[in-house]
Amino acid sequence: MRDRLRALLDSIVPSGSVFDRTIKSGIWVGGIKVASRLMQILLLIVLARLLAPRDFGLMGLALLSVSATRNFTKVGLNAALIQQKAENVDDYLDTTWCLEGARGLLIAGILLVLAPFIAEFFSEPQATPLIRVIGLGPLLVGLRNPGIVYFKKDLEFHKEFLYQVSGGFVQFFVGVGYALYSPTVWALVFAFIAADAFRCVLSYVIHDYRPWPSFDFDAAKELINYGKWITASSIIYFIYSEGDDAFVGWFLSATFLGFYQYAYRLADTPSSEVSEIIASVSFPAYAQLQDNPDELRRALLATTRVTAFLTIPMALGIAAVAPSFVPVVLGSDWTPMIAAMQLLALYGMLHSITRNFGSIFKALDRPDLTAKLGAVRVVCIAALIWPLTARFGIEGTALTVVLVFVFPMLPLDVYVTSKLTEVRSMEFYREWAYPLFAAGIMFGLLRYAHHLTDLPPVVEFALTVPAGAVIYLGISYVLDRRFGWGIQRNLRSMFGALG
Repeated sequence: MRDRLRALLDSIVPSGSVFDRTIKSGIWVGGIKVASRLMQILLLIVLARLLAPRDFGLMGLALLSVSATRNFTKVGLNAALIQQKAENVDDYLDTTWCLEGARGLLIAGILLVLAPFIAEFFSEPQATPLIRVIGLGPLLVGLRNPGIVYFKKDLEFHKEFLYQVSGGFVQFFVGVGYALYSPTVWALVFAFIAADAFRCVLSYVIHDYRPWPSFDFDAAKELINYGKWITASSIIYFIYSEGDDAFVGWFLSATFLGFYQYAYRLADTPSSEVSEIIASVSFPAYAQLQDNPDELRRALLATTRVTAFLTIPMALGIAAVAPSFVPVVLGSDWTPMIAAMQLLALYGMLHSITRNFGSIFKALDRPDLTAKLGAVRVVCIAALIWPLTARFGIEGTALTVVLVFVFPMLPLDVYVTSKLTEVRSMEFYREWAYPLFAAGIMFGLLRYAHHLTDLPPVVEFALTVPAGAVIYLGISYVLDRRFGWGIQRNLRSMFGALG
């Protein structure tokens, strides 16, 4: 038994060719995402029964403040180190540590001073102490061991698994434990800070590099020169990914922000996390293939196909089960978010199938494209969000982000990626058409069954999930056999890489 367990572990430790290491790394990243998100969703579900929607809204304001300062000061140092062709980047690590530590201290100081003004802007004075305490998180992150960048650079995601997942467990137990003792918003605050503190300590336990406060101006200049577009991209990313949250919190209220953010997390997380798993392992893999354009194109299409196959049915499945899921799992207090959750599931689908493009931009040393495309998206959202939110509430906000992604962002993303990689645009649309057709039929059948029956929400939810999976997989099998989609070949290659 011990030998079999050891053989199993050896089979999934990243090794072999770039493709083999990418597939095995994907398993570990998948484990990271599934375990981390499972713990986070369980935390949210438990706390949804103990806390009020307003508490989540207040926490959302605090997290928005941290996210804004983080994104406006992000330099992209880790991305620059991963993109480096040299395997050993030790000469950069002390400088990286100094820069990240200074950034964390800067963020904590800014939030300490500006917390009352941020809270006043949102007309929520109770958010002031929350913002100040949450501001300690970036400082803890900045002081972590910079050597952990090797986990991603060398595709050693089994080590990244231990680092990330252990922090998720700490977050869950601290949050639930405190909420049982005192069911207030501070349960969420202490859960986040505890996770950051634990990961900071753990980073020095699981990697033997020991940083020292020394600074190389040439190394810093090189890293920052690569990361300048990462900085621009992160600022724009914050505006278009969390600007809608900030607008809801300001234009409506903290309670509506709680509904909107909760709907977003539950709707976007499954499909988005799967695509992030693939994007996380594909970036270093693409970076290693940047001098081999033919292999890079094949890898891009393969990852696009697998991403779409997995994420499109997840998104449409969430839209289908939302009316039964929310009252059963979260409770009747959360039903006002159902329509927004269904719309945001569509956003999650669109977001997931194009997420892989950002990895290509970074691997080919064109991180500027992410910033430029993001700027277009910001302008489009800004033009629509006020009138649609004023007319339809949080459903209008959700509709805004969906419409902007459908046009102009989706065709624009495809056009730019096609020009950069010399992959024909229609090849991307073809990869999305098959799973969209299968998942669309699945969605239609499930909604039709919903209208025909009058089952209790618990029973409906329990039956809908497996029924949807069977319908989707059956239709996908027929499409692959009849039209040569190729998904079975890709899946066999992935499992074959596990040896």
